[in-house]
Amino acid sequence: MKKRYLPLAILATAALSLTACSSGTTGGSGTDATGQTLDVWIMQGTNTESDEFFDRVGEEFTKETGAKLNVEMVQWADAHDRFVTAIAGGTTPDVAETGTTWTAEFAESGALAPIGDYVTEAGLDGALVEGLVEAGTLDDTLYGMPWYAGVRSVIYRTDIFEAAGIAVPTNWAEFQGAVTALKASNPDIIPFPVAGDAEQLTYPWVWGAGGEVATKKGDTWTSGLDSAKSQAGIKFYTDLALEQGSSTAGATTWKETDVLDNFAQGKVGMAVMGSWTPATILDKNPELEGKIGSFPIPGQTEGISPSMLGGSHLSMFESSENKDLAWTFMNMMTTGEFATEWATQSGYFPGETTALDATVASADEITKAFATQMVDGGASLPVTPKFGAVQAKKTTNTMIQSILSGEKTVEQASADAAAEMTAILNEK
Repeated sequence: MKKRYLPLAILATAALSLTACSSGTTGGSGTDATGQTLDVWIMQGTNTESDEFFDRVGEEFTKETGAKLNVEMVQWADAHDRFVTAIAGGTTPDVAETGTTWTAEFAESGALAPIGDYVTEAGLDGALVEGLVEAGTLDDTLYGMPWYAGVRSVIYRTDIFEAAGIAVPTNWAEFQGAVTALKASNPDIIPFPVAGDAEQLTYPWVWGAGGEVATKKGDTWTSGLDSAKSQAGIKFYTDLALEQGSSTAGATTWKETDVLDNFAQGKVGMAVMGSWTPATILDKNPELEGKIGSFPIPGQTEGISPSMLGGSHLSMFESSENKDLAWTFMNMMTTGEFATEWATQSGYFPGETTALDATVASADEITKAFATQMVDGGASLPVTPKFGAVQAKKTTNTMIQSILSGEKTVEQASADAAAEMTAILNEK
């Protein structure tokens, strides 16, 4: 199965038929739930204004239902293990934000409740971004309500580029040239960090070289990380650090949050970061206002290197004692005013196509580059419940770190990673 690109026609006119059956009845809106509390887990750090945002959501939720809203913020780094522990121990919340590569995994375990009937009754069939619908669907049943989508492109210091006369690169050779020029003109900054603990920053170079993360034939998955094309992309990426001096030894253990923090501190010239990060950068360092820009990750010789269209669903747990109440919250968050506001504040793109179209149309210059990346160069990771286990194992991160540390060659590291990924994806 080849990776799926997500053109504008798909993003704007999602038409997937949702045939899931939901638990319980499909009302919820306007139900008197006075005295009840809905427990919700939301990932921390997505929106710098989340506290004030959820205060207002809670007020509206109580006004509409009579119930209280209890939102707990959870760190992304700890979230997967926490979900697994909660599912095993029967301590899950009513609703939680689930990353797009986790939803199918948790659904397969029986922890999530189907929501297709709720979606149909709300008149939302065909009104949701299809890439997010696909990621939230297991065996033709929808378990994840599309909330927001994000994509990674390159964020760079426009002031530094302009002062050094560096043009925005349009292919890999020019990208390499920009690294060299940044290093020469600004020796005190990191031209382009190669983060070892950030798998999503690796995949654009694999896809850009024509490689695959994993493909499916029949019932069998096979990782493509050890193909010649994938190895070429991985080598280009890691050689930026090892041969071009674009990074630092410390970045071998960096997560994406470390890349963001160092960029905000003025220590980085350019980096692959998410569409949600510019607002956080400026919140951390207002002095960078007007000094940052973005561009799509350039293709190997031309065009755009694909970047994962990811994001989050809101998922309802089977353990919830009031699924109608849970749906009321989910619908409130993923459609209409609150959905658009969350996207605007966080720098993500809404999961509802009407709101998505409006966001793209009104995008500023920084956001437009991310919109171009999403529309013309958005890709998906393998849609399988097992990919969450691959991520939990940190298969790709271990591969990159072993190359950056000099422990293994690209060929050795990618072969080991491909073998491990293939084994995990085919576990019974």
